[in-house]
Amino acid sequence: MAAPSSSSTRLRFMERSVRERAPPLLTDLYQFTMAYAYWRAGRHREPAVFELFFRDAPFGGGFSLFAGLTDCLLFLRHFHFTEEDVDFLRSVMPPHTDPAFFQFLQSLDCSGVTLRSVPEGSVVFARVPLMEVAGPLAVVQLLETSLLCLVNYASLVCSNAARFRLAAGPRRKLLEMGLRRAQGPDGGLSASRYTHIGGFDLTSNVQAGFLFGIPVAGTMAHSYVTSFSSLEEVWPQTLVALNGDGDPVDVISLTKGWLRRLCELLGAEPGKIREGELAAFLSYAIAYPQNFLPVIDSYSVGCSGLLNFCAVALTLCELGYRPTGVRLDSGDLCRQSLEVRRVFTLCREHFSVPAFDSLVIVGTNNISEQSMAELNRKENEINTVGVGTHLVTCTKQPSLGCVYKLVEVRGRPRMKISEDPEKSTVPGRKSVYRLLDSEGHPFLDLVSLAAEPPPQAGLPLSCFPVGCAAAAAATSVTAAQVVCLRQEVFANGQVTQPLDSTVETRATVQSSIQTLHERHKRLQEPESYTVALSESLHKLVTEIQRGSGGSSFLLAN
Repeated sequence: MAAPSSSSTRLRFMERSVRERAPPLLTDLYQFTMAYAYWRAGRHREPAVFELFFRDAPFGGGFSLFAGLTDCLLFLRHFHFTEEDVDFLRSVMPPHTDPAFFQFLQSLDCSGVTLRSVPEGSVVFARVPLMEVAGPLAVVQLLETSLLCLVNYASLVCSNAARFRLAAGPRRKLLEMGLRRAQGPDGGLSASRYTHIGGFDLTSNVQAGFLFGIPVAGTMAHSYVTSFSSLEEVWPQTLVALNGDGDPVDVISLTKGWLRRLCELLGAEPGKIREGELAAFLSYAIAYPQNFLPVIDSYSVGCSGLLNFCAVALTLCELGYRPTGVRLDSGDLCRQSLEVRRVFTLCREHFSVPAFDSLVIVGTNNISEQSMAELNRKENEINTVGVGTHLVTCTKQPSLGCVYKLVEVRGRPRMKISEDPEKSTVPGRKSVYRLLDSEGHPFLDLVSLAAEPPPQAGLPLSCFPVGCAAAAAATSVTAAQVVCLRQEVFANGQVTQPLDSTVETRATVQSSIQTLHERHKRLQEPESYTVALSESLHKLVTEIQRGSGGSSFLLAN
């Protein structure tokens, strides 16, 4: 099968992937039991509104990134139950379920659903409604689990990648290499896609490169090195110069000569150099003379790996090729990288080989956010960092915790009032605005009732920060600029905005993060970002909590 060659082709591949990975049955059973109860009560067509949001910023940080929207839109566009789906539901639903309900399910689609959303790739904050899903009550109820599944991990791993990017700084390339440690094939593909969106440059995941157009990288593992024991295993033993002139050159003899000169230059002990490692490097260099980047710590970096690499690299340079660099995968990466760069510089100066100035050093060794930050604090020469386990499994926090809550039915606000104040919801259909200061930095997200006029730049605004007690005094703020955060992206069964490609969403992420003030995006102890309710919305919340705006009690005391 040919790789997707255009954005439209890739979209078709993604669309098929969503249909296969997230069919309508990928949900919790109680969504169907609730839908049935709504249907029996004749309420299934009542207009209802749900909101999707998260309660706390992940990883102890000050922000998150919103991802997964494209998959949600493709899911909505193709939402319907097949006969096979309905036959299975008959077997798992309670035995006395009315058969007519299953006919109802087969007639369902999302033609009556409207979705308003923050753009994918946006920086977002806790308690801000990211998505508003409106439509017939039974349908929008059935969408809950699937939408949460598509958004939760995508946003979490994208945010994790952004933190790694911030920790690494702009000068290093980042390679995602977590497929073997990911939570299954789908977790691995999602991780590769959304870590690239979050700021990683490359992936080792070939399928992700095929589906999403992410640049793919990788050369050899330790097993390749340790599979060799003797130079006799190198075959072929010759290589033609890059310009094609002359006869094939005996690279083993040429490399041995360079190795002797290196030992003299560096005062190295030839007896500690591993012949099998040299054979592996030569074999790989003959196969890929213009992509020679071996792992050099299978035995000893200083006594064997670095010397063997330089000898083979000098051979390639003599024949007109340009070796790429080395990978370090154990020990003190910073210290080793300094020594590696020192030897590269010596080779360049002593042997007059300019190509050694451009050799890259890749570091991979169970890299975490903390060790990434340490690389920036310590002197080192690492150009590219490969990250696996801690990136794709999000070891610091396994779930973002997005929730999907009912806020309106039949045009009337609905609110969950919990004994745990953190789990209470904000009622009513809403608009969301981002307030920017004079330097273009966001400083407050305002959540207001949909019927309210938008806030105006330059005019004082009274609002109530979320998290304060109901009786807390209002605060007054003035924005230099106001941005409406959400827009309609799905209506009448169709996606109403152009779907961004992976490259476009990645650009949105970087642009969005750059707008943040340093105090909000620092990785340790960031300043809390303010999310506030408008005066009218705060009043509605207070009335419902007091019982004057919500349901009355069936029995009075």
